[in-house]
Amino acid sequence: MENIALIESFSEFKDDKLIDRVTLMAILEDVFRNALKKKYGSDDNFDIIINPDKGDMEIWRNRVVVADGEVEDENSEISLSEARKIEPDFEVGEDVSEEVKLIDLGRRAILALRQNLISKIHEHDSTNLYKQFKDLIGEIYTAEVHHVRPRVVILVDDDGNEIVLPKEKQIPSDFFRKGDNVRGIIENVELKGNKPQIIMSRTSEKFLEKLFEQEIPEIFDGLIMIKKVVRIPGEKAKVAVDSYDDRIDPVGACVGMKGSRIHGIVRELGNENIDVINYTNNNQLFITRALSPAKVSSIKIDEDKKRAEVFLKLEEVSKAIGRGGHNIKLAGLLTGYELDVIREGNVAEEEDDVELTEFSDEIDGWVIDEFAKIGLDTARSVLKHSIEDLVRRTDLEEETVQDVMRILKSEFEG
Repeated sequence: MENIALIESFSEFKDDKLIDRVTLMAILEDVFRNALKKKYGSDDNFDIIINPDKGDMEIWRNRVVVADGEVEDENSEISLSEARKIEPDFEVGEDVSEEVKLIDLGRRAILALRQNLISKIHEHDSTNLYKQFKDLIGEIYTAEVHHVRPRVVILVDDDGNEIVLPKEKQIPSDFFRKGDNVRGIIENVELKGNKPQIIMSRTSEKFLEKLFEQEIPEIFDGLIMIKKVVRIPGEKAKVAVDSYDDRIDPVGACVGMKGSRIHGIVRELGNENIDVINYTNNNQLFITRALSPAKVSSIKIDEDKKRAEVFLKLEEVSKAIGRGGHNIKLAGLLTGYELDVIREGNVAEEEDDVELTEFSDEIDGWVIDEFAKIGLDTARSVLKHSIEDLVRRTDLEEETVQDVMRILKSEFEG
């Protein structure tokens, strides 16, 4: 009965943890052999027979019969008189197999056995979970919000596995409620003690790349290749694509009619502005495309320093730099060049222009910085734009922009 009392939950373990029969038997045998080593010093001469489906188990100790008074190792040898108590016709030199009852191990050992068994099952479960998600690194995964904390969102998948989405791996505009389904990339799996921690990311470039694979059949089929992805999560991204087939327009295929194909990706990423660019080995052309929507006049490349001077008309500078400097930053990351913007323009007009910093006694420094972020660092460059356009492209209030325009106009209009 004590055998059944100890291992009555074998079948439950097998069903709950989805452990196959062979693995479960190996775990059970390992647990019992450890207990035998502690009790007898060695388990080499023990046979363990386990039937996990029925909850049956037998332990047999094999010993050699020696003459009375000549027993040197009680674990591997048995005296003739003791052997004949088991069976009267035993002789010296014969092997004796004797069943060991679990109760013989002691109650404390039995309790330790059960605890060790549970621990080994959980360890096996954690190892399998670690391997399963290690293979999923770089793949899109969906899980449900279980708990929202200030610095992390805890997700749970259909199998009850816990997945962590840290604050720094969330898009700034992300807002989650309990029960929401969340998509992201499995970025890493870390072992915390014996328990694997599965980390999801929504800010990774790989997440955007995999979304393209899911949404664009030509990319999934390998007709279009993603050459590189760069992004400022939640703000802007640039994706360089190419095709082996000259008949396929890779940019058109990715964007779709009226943006139909890319719209779902943009929505998933919190309205992140995505530029899809046709890749080319021509570095000048690639830089030109990367700086879209700005129209580049000319480019001078220094291959040794990986720098490029980009010449633009005055009205194109702010487009090249973009809101918050995002466009030129991403263009540099995409092409691998450090980009320097150089303004072209009317010489007389440029000589007559005034740096915004010259107005620091009338315009606050933080306001000047806001204009600089979108490539406007002179009075005339600001005056070329409407108040509505400047309010839309900066974080400035309309009243502030109006005051700046009044100050600048007074400089040129007397």
